[in-house]
Amino acid sequence: MIELKSAYELQKMRESAKIAAEILNKIKDFVKAGVRTKDIDKEAEKLVKKYKAIAAFKGYRGYPANVCISLNEQVVHGIPGDRIVQDGDIVSLDFGIKKDGYFGDLAITFAVGEVDSEKKELIKVAQESLYKGINKCYPGNRLFDVSHAIQDYVESHGFSVVRDFVGHGIGKKLHEEPQVPNYGEPNRGPKLKEGMVLAIEPMVNLGSFEVVVLEDNWTVVTRDGKPSAHFEHTVAITEEGPEVLTKI
Repeated sequence: MIELKSAYELQKMRESAKIAAEILNKIKDFVKAGVRTKDIDKEAEKLVKKYKAIAAFKGYRGYPANVCISLNEQVVHGIPGDRIVQDGDIVSLDFGIKKDGYFGDLAITFAVGEVDSEKKELIKVAQESLYKGINKCYPGNRLFDVSHAIQDYVESHGFSVVRDFVGHGIGKKLHEEPQVPNYGEPNRGPKLKEGMVLAIEPMVNLGSFEVVVLEDNWTVVTRDGKPSAHFEHTVAITEEGPEVLTKI
């Protein structure tokens, strides 16, 4: 069942989302060539404690870290460890917090040092596709209008959208109904209503959309080994249209 948030709940979600965005922005500043991903996670843990929040992912279905860190061919759910960030890597950070019973969730992808033109374009198109989806978040539209807008934009630039993993509703739970695919036909799915809050998160691959989950049962990589980019915002649907709660 899709839960519609009250004005009170939406305000609580604004607060959680704002904190999540502030922390992620500070985590991003910590990422540089030569840093181990587990040290990035330690920094995230310090920041979560500073803001007196709860890391949304740590312990969720057994996930062991505070922030998902995915490099290059890793799509999502990368587990921080001894891997060292290199100049020329693209890094995806997926992060969320819980505060006063409500969640905020977002993701960004960025380059470390100099990267080639293909990676730059991949990041640019993935980020722009997120906003193509957000721009469809008006009451009366259908959920798959969001999905189609993302897919159409990504594929028009020669990239592909991951199909095995999707966005989601969010609120008192990290993952709520409905699921939000990044592909599909328009004019389908549940009607969007004021009070819905969605975590919209296109995962965009340079090559094929096919992915594989590694033996750690978490890390998702592209089957062809080509880079992937991931962006996410927590978005409330209001009478006036979309409100991005996780603006950095």
